[in-house]
Amino acid sequence: MNLFADIRSLVIDSLNAMSAEGVLPEGLEFSNVAVEPPRDPLHGDMATNAAMVLAKPAKMKPRDIAEKLSEKLAADARIETVDVAGPGFINLRLSEAVWSGLVETVLTTEGFGRSTLGAQKKVNVEYVSANPTGPMHVGHTRGAVFGDALASLLDFAGYDVTREYYINDGGAQVDVLARSVFERYREAHGLSPEIAEGLYPGDYLVPVGEALKEKYGDSLLDKPEEEWLADVRVFATDAMMAMIRDDLKMLGVEMDRFFSEKSLYNTGLIETAIKELDEKGLIYRGVLEPPKGKMPEDWEPREQTLFKSTAHGDDVDRPIQKSDGAWTYFAPDIAYHYDKVKRGYDVIIDVFGADHGGYVKRMKAAVSALSDGKVDCDIKLIQLVKLFKNGAPFKMSKRAGTFVTLRDVVEQAGKDVTRFIMLTRKNDASLDFDFDKVLEQSKDNPVFYVQYAHARICSVLRKAEAQGITLSDTPRFDDSAEIAVARKLADFPRQVEIAAKGHEPHRIAFYLYDLASDFHALWNKGNENEALRFLQDDAELSAAKIALPRAVAVVISAGLAILGVTPAEEMR
Repeated sequence: MNLFADIRSLVIDSLNAMSAEGVLPEGLEFSNVAVEPPRDPLHGDMATNAAMVLAKPAKMKPRDIAEKLSEKLAADARIETVDVAGPGFINLRLSEAVWSGLVETVLTTEGFGRSTLGAQKKVNVEYVSANPTGPMHVGHTRGAVFGDALASLLDFAGYDVTREYYINDGGAQVDVLARSVFERYREAHGLSPEIAEGLYPGDYLVPVGEALKEKYGDSLLDKPEEEWLADVRVFATDAMMAMIRDDLKMLGVEMDRFFSEKSLYNTGLIETAIKELDEKGLIYRGVLEPPKGKMPEDWEPREQTLFKSTAHGDDVDRPIQKSDGAWTYFAPDIAYHYDKVKRGYDVIIDVFGADHGGYVKRMKAAVSALSDGKVDCDIKLIQLVKLFKNGAPFKMSKRAGTFVTLRDVVEQAGKDVTRFIMLTRKNDASLDFDFDKVLEQSKDNPVFYVQYAHARICSVLRKAEAQGITLSDTPRFDDSAEIAVARKLADFPRQVEIAAKGHEPHRIAFYLYDLASDFHALWNKGNENEALRFLQDDAELSAAKIALPRAVAVVISAGLAILGVTPAEEMR
């Protein structure tokens, strides 16, 4: 049930009737007609902009349209009052029976809030994709939470979602990892490791070196690098990916698919992808213009193989093959997305760190070219996270050597707190994560505030069970504060669709905080007015009063599930 969608359908049906009656001209476009909560709740439960957006194409005064439309809307049993405000805005107040029916629907309908918006379109969400060279850091944590919540949101909104991790195991950084592990392997044999500049110094490689010793004994010690590098490279990458999987599991993240960059090389996939672009007339030999701004000292004009990405919305064409014949970093990225297109995805979403801003247009251009514009590509950039504790920046992990790890954050704050707080800002806004504030029990801590609302409801239900109260799905309303909570429940399906369309899971976190706020306001009102308390002396009355908070618990649980957070049954 989507009450806002239902009332919008009523508005559209009324407009169609007005067209049939000659009140409005035929053929008007209604796609911009919206039904939303009014800016001021005192104005009503819902408002529509229909008269305002149709006035110009209908060549009528918005007030005239609004007055005719309001007559038709008022005839519907769900509408209690209709008010035309200002130049033509229409405010609607719904009958109490609507709110009662809504609560019953929440309690009796499995999956309240789920949508068919996605129509089972196939979506690939690629996120985290950290280099397999060490533990994941706090930036990866935010990207992992965002990507995972976005995947859950899209699934909830009716899409067929694949969660994917791209293993960057094809570049020179994996050779550096292998050399770093080899030094720890030497250390495991009692030799002093030579951690030269450029190698990875973190202690996390010590157990990897010991495991390498267990497998190979001392057989690698006297061999030249060219004989052990390939084997150690595979061994080290597998060890790092095992560590990354464990870290992701700690955060509650499980991938559907891992894709190896290495699989793109020597398989013909890069060549096939570039050939397809060439057949579309998008590959040519040319010389790029010099970069804007300060000229690099080593820059010189040279002929390269270029992808005509400007034909698909990019600012400049992009090199895909160097003058010496080697592929650029962009070439395997094209091939990887070519593989996604061939797998039949309707939407491709990449979650990148903020430092990948330069990849947005070129990657979108590549997907557009490879799919002939049929596959939508959205790239979400994740801004930095600043960590604080005891009023000061949180120190780096000694184990990692250079950064704070995902494990550091989760061990300090817990999975649920970490995930919720990471979603309290839009992905492209920076985030301050203060360990003291995210763990405090106050209204200023959003995760506590939402969890506390759910825990309070669970407490009421435990007391009701102890008193032998038989629950009812039919609520009773005695105050505007109860209607305010029901009104907020009605907004959940609408918020799900808005968040899914915009690929913005943070909207669900914001919504849950607002719902919790309305619920806590009702709770506090009950402290002053016994008639508003959920548990009454009369068991039948209590059952009716409890229906509303039960519905709140259902929606909070559903919203938290999208965010990957477990609802609290009691606060400790």
